[in-house]
Amino acid sequence: MHPLLFEIGPVPVHTYGVLVALGFLGGLLLNRHLASRSGIDPDRMVDLSFWGMLVGFLGARVLFMITRIGDFLADPLAIFRVWEGGLVFWGGPIAVFFFCLWYLRRHRLPFWKIADIGVCGLVVGHILGRFGCLGAGCCYGKATGTDFGIRLHNELVDRALRGVPLHPVQLYEAFALAILLVGLLWVFRRKRVDGQVFLTYAIAYPVLRSVIEEFRGDSIRGFVIEGMLSTSQFVSALVFVAALATLVYRSRRAAAGKAIA
Repeated sequence: MHPLLFEIGPVPVHTYGVLVALGFLGGLLLNRHLASRSGIDPDRMVDLSFWGMLVGFLGARVLFMITRIGDFLADPLAIFRVWEGGLVFWGGPIAVFFFCLWYLRRHRLPFWKIADIGVCGLVVGHILGRFGCLGAGCCYGKATGTDFGIRLHNELVDRALRGVPLHPVQLYEAFALAILLVGLLWVFRRKRVDGQVFLTYAIAYPVLRSVIEEFRGDSIRGFVIEGMLSTSQFVSALVFVAALATLVYRSRRAAAGKAIA
């Protein structure tokens, strides 16, 4: 854990913020490259990605605030202390989805083709964001019960878990996301129907996330059923079912030679 990267005079530069910014930039560059290969105006894709990532960040923050509404009502200024962590990932894609519907309709861009491009950049940002979580000491794991694990001592960690070897779930997820990104780029080059990359992600990530959640130890992320079903697992189940049904439908129509919107 290394929350403070360095200081420029009196201004602190936090590891979390730097890594989120790098993920943001990396996602933009990848989206621009994939747009060029797909016949989409790269500048338009960068514009969409820039605003989409900002909307996604706000969405992830808002969903986190909803899960901890009591804490934010007691300390409203905590809304702005994003360097301490505090994002529920699924809030991002949900917010971006609705923003993209509006943006693509306005500029008459193909939704599924854009979705296939954008989701790859999203994963790049997510990978770097998880390293940021490790730096900030948030989104931490359960106690391993052995000498294996990372020890966190900051105030974001529950007192009972401070200094105890914890599962490095931030690294687990970053590694799994890197593998997922490779898989998505492979699908991108071989897809038979637009939307296949996006829907593959929307099927695979919920499974990945639900497994990771079993090793998470931070209660701050929120639960739908306390101690049993986290907010992220609940949303993951809904996304998985919807994405699988949509992929089957689109694939069958494509195989039958029918038009697909």
